[in-house]
Amino acid sequence: MHLSVMQQNQYCGYPQIFWTNSSALSSSDCAPQMGLYHSSGIVADQDNCLPLPVPERKRHRQNQGDGTHLCFLVVFLLILLAIMGIGLAMFQIFHLQKKLQQFSSSGCVPPSPDMLKGALNKTAEKKVKRSAHLTGKAIQQSHPLEWETTHGHAFLSGVQYKNKGLVIDETGLYFIYSKVFFRGQTCTSQPLDHMVFKRNPSYPDNQVLMENRKMNYCVTRHMWGKSSYMGALFNLSRQDSVYVSVSEPALVNSEESKTFFGLYML
Repeated sequence: MHLSVMQQNQYCGYPQIFWTNSSALSSSDCAPQMGLYHSSGIVADQDNCLPLPVPERKRHRQNQGDGTHLCFLVVFLLILLAIMGIGLAMFQIFHLQKKLQQFSSSGCVPPSPDMLKGALNKTAEKKVKRSAHLTGKAIQQSHPLEWETTHGHAFLSGVQYKNKGLVIDETGLYFIYSKVFFRGQTCTSQPLDHMVFKRNPSYPDNQVLMENRKMNYCVTRHMWGKSSYMGALFNLSRQDSVYVSVSEPALVNSEESKTFFGLYML
């Protein structure tokens, strides 16, 4: 029994899709725009049909393909970066070989590691500022005066203290200073001499650098104290030794803020 045209038209605008054996019933891979199902089959307008939606399996395969392409792109970029790094390293090696060839052709020999180490040590020695500050030492019985080299404010930097004197190991311009504080219980009329001198193996005699003398420094039958300070610039040579001497070592006060001796290189 067939339906009338009027009955068929009431289903217009509602696409009908029928599935049989897990596939849509369509002769041209599209869904009929309108149709009815009855015992004899499908009644549909074959001229007007709608495209079928893409099955979910095809979408899943498309997503997998996009991920694979992205993975291949990342691997390609990593390989490209590795090749660029190897090329840069080879270029640097080639540049160094070219420099070595230039040294060899010009007769210049690259410095050995020992030569470089020696040059670095010399540079480090020059950076060390040669200086020393010595303070008074208790119980002075002879001259030259003895000094404290480690305690309190005393220090040595690039200068040696040997046999009561400061030994110079580099020729240059030095500022030398010395301060001595004398103290006594009773007054005497003898002068107080304060002297800075140097010695050198090339000269047999001592060479006076600075000298000071104190007279009339006390009052009879009273405790007294008197200080003497000297400082000046001198050119010192290698192996010079600088000393301090006084006429009355027993009267020297050993406080580090009152009696001291030092130098520094300019």
